[in-house]
Amino acid sequence: MDFSQLNLLPEILSAIRDSGYEQPSPIQSRAIPVILEGKSVLGCAQTGSGKTAAFSLPILDMIARKKDGHSDNRREILALILAPTRELALQIDECIRMYSKYLTLKSGVVFGGTSQKNQEKMLSDGIDILVATPGRLWDLYRQKLLKLNKVEIFVIDEADRMLDMGFIADVRRISDVLVSKRQTLMFSATMPDEIVELIGSMLSDYVTVEADPASSEVKTIDQRVYFVDTANKHRLLVDIIKSERISSALVFTRTKHGADALTRRLTKAGIKCRAIHGDKSQPARQVALSKFKKGEIDILIATEIAARGIDIENLPYVFNYNIPEDPEMYIHRIGRTGRAGASGSAISFCNYEEQPLLYDIEKLLGHKIPVIEGHGYPMTDFTADSRSGGQNKTVSLPQTSGSFAPPTVSKFPKGLTRPRRPRSFKKMK
Repeated sequence: MDFSQLNLLPEILSAIRDSGYEQPSPIQSRAIPVILEGKSVLGCAQTGSGKTAAFSLPILDMIARKKDGHSDNRREILALILAPTRELALQIDECIRMYSKYLTLKSGVVFGGTSQKNQEKMLSDGIDILVATPGRLWDLYRQKLLKLNKVEIFVIDEADRMLDMGFIADVRRISDVLVSKRQTLMFSATMPDEIVELIGSMLSDYVTVEADPASSEVKTIDQRVYFVDTANKHRLLVDIIKSERISSALVFTRTKHGADALTRRLTKAGIKCRAIHGDKSQPARQVALSKFKKGEIDILIATEIAARGIDIENLPYVFNYNIPEDPEMYIHRIGRTGRAGASGSAISFCNYEEQPLLYDIEKLLGHKIPVIEGHGYPMTDFTADSRSGGQNKTVSLPQTSGSFAPPTVSKFPKGLTRPRRPRSFKKMK
């Protein structure tokens, strides 16, 4: 199948060809026809599967057809798209502008963390499609700076992150002020029970569309894990970056403080890098992302929330500097590489205390992740912190020289037993 078989407007097909796309992805080929029929959709597909185009292309088609031939040139918000982060909202708006360049439609984006004056002017001038983060949208609505009474298509993107980030209350409030007779599209990389319950409370009739959901891993990704003490993680990262001559990698850290600390250490080692997280200003985050995409920096260090929705083409490496607490988040992270059939590498660093998190990931995957031995910083600290229900037992092994040696793959490091996950294990902050 190609895009011409999806009954999209010629202007949209021309924009798609200009973008270099020839065939729709599975989620696009399955969702677009259903959306064009006017049905509400619950879509689930993994990161990098093309969810943005899956809803933006039919939205553009339907609104353009609706406005075609109408003499009334007033612009009213006919489609509202909610995204959990500023980066994702900007990315969605960029995609809409790209696909609508041969149409007369106008889109705009609003998000927090910056002055709303320019956003107010954009809204007063009139737009057809609005992309927004929930908090800023609700603020503008309460200030009566925008109207939502004409919205016919309501999109909730990355619904699982909306839930994790505490936006669901805002989403419900926004949903309540929209007209009841509307088309609702909800997309998510993962589909926890809470999301199913949410859409069930908002819709009585919808179609579920799935294509490679996040519980399925990308087969072209080379996964590996290094067992290493926390104190040596940055040293191991530097060795791998230099030995494998990595010039483009996304590194995930658990905390904002950890992202900043790692940035300082890599910079000191002569590696060009930047960090993005919630404490960074929007301009700073955009500059860092732009420099990374242009190849002006080699390593982008990010917390999960800040990196949500970042779309980077041909990303060869993803590092889990800390093992994610949610097993499905691991698959979401590694899905940023190995896109569109390309190969990629997902490298994880695991200390003793993070092993229960790793086992949960392997349980979800249905197989073990290959362990790399022979590196210069093998785990020597087998201390389980009391907060995670451990035994506070420390085993010391001889220190190595710290130099990086060619790795070998093993099922598990020699002499290291797999402890059972304690019932009292709590998520590490």
